[in-house]
Amino acid sequence: MPAVLDLWKKTSALPLGDRLFSLAFSQKAPYFASIRPRFTVLEPHRAELVIRKRRRVHNHIGTLHAIALCNGLEAAMGAMAEASIPRERRWIPKGMEVSYTAKADSDVTCIAETDPEQWTAEVGDGYDLPVRVRGVRADGTVVIEGTIRLWVTEKRGA
Repeated sequence: MPAVLDLWKKTSALPLGDRLFSLAFSQKAPYFASIRPRFTVLEPHRAELVIRKRRRVHNHIGTLHAIALCNGLEAAMGAMAEASIPRERRWIPKGMEVSYTAKADSDVTCIAETDPEQWTAEVGDGYDLPVRVRGVRADGTVVIEGTIRLWVTEKRGA
């Protein structure tokens, strides 16, 4: 089992374990701490986390800042990728395209998803793997959606 998924399973079984995992994840990639993500789902091919609507992540109109939302989408994608990728492969983000579809005027759940077969494609010299991402307001409205493209290759020496 991938290390990130193993850590999730161990910590999420504990009281406040999702918060413990989220803190540990943010320490591994410190920039993510700026949004204080709280992971709620982590499994192969899917991750969800919540960004609370608080002043620290507001823009000038009092909604969640666009870059805070992108940061949440990237954090969800990174955890999902680590939970999904075969051990002999590695990934790196290659690009992100998003559309802002509504005001983020509540907490937002950031979701990253792939299909199992995306991780088992022929590698060759490497390949693009599109990850579907979206952010959903508390009332179910999608506020941001798009794709994060990963570059997947074999690990050296694998």
